Amino acid sequence: MFVAELWVYPVKSLRGQPLERTRLDADGVPGDRRVQVRDGRDELVTARTRHGLLGLQATLDDAGEALVEGVPWREPAARDHVRAVAGEQAALAPMEGRERFDDTSILVATDGAVAALGVDRRRLRPNLLIAGVEGLAERDWPGGRLRIGGAVLDVEKLCERCVMTTIDPDTLAVDADVLRRINRDYDKRYALNCWVAEPGPVALGDPVELL
Repeated sequence: MFVAELWVYPVKSLRGQPLERTRLDADGVPGDRRVQVRDGRDELVTARTRHGLLGLQATLDDAGEALVEGVPWREPAARDHVRAVAGEQAALAPMEGRERFDDTSILVATDGAVAALGVDRRRLRPNLLIAGVEGLAERDWPGGRLRIGGAVLDVEKLCERCVMTTIDPDTLAVDADVLRRINRDYDKRYALNCWVAEPGPVALGDPVELL
């Protein structure tokens, strides 16, 4: 098994940025989901209800700050990009700590499970895609550990999925059947919620070992 893809999501619910290498720290990938979209009542806004957010590209600059469509997130132009798809009251705000995640700090997907589901792996929004995995083998991994490059992950559980899986990452078209199949055939859960047990560097092609 090996690392096939690495992803960071600098702004929650926006498109992710592929990486060649990173360091997995105690709270995940540096820069991951450090900025959120909030509404006029300072409540979180996500692509679950504002699908257009998935059409905006978020990246990190050389200093690790989030950009929206190439614009630093604190600038009015970045806010305007967000408001065009999330409403005139939308704003961007920083977020620290583990509260910025829906669940755990790392999401791992595997090529075998992605192939079994038959959808674009980006619908699952993984931080890591592991290749060389047979079928649905990942479903036996919760409770175990993964050594990935120089880091070790605790595999906590299978991830309970939501409407985000129904949105095509390119066209933003909705296919409700994706979530129906996950709910019906896979007990509502797909891919793996993980924590970083031992921080360390990770790069594309690094070996992966189930401990």
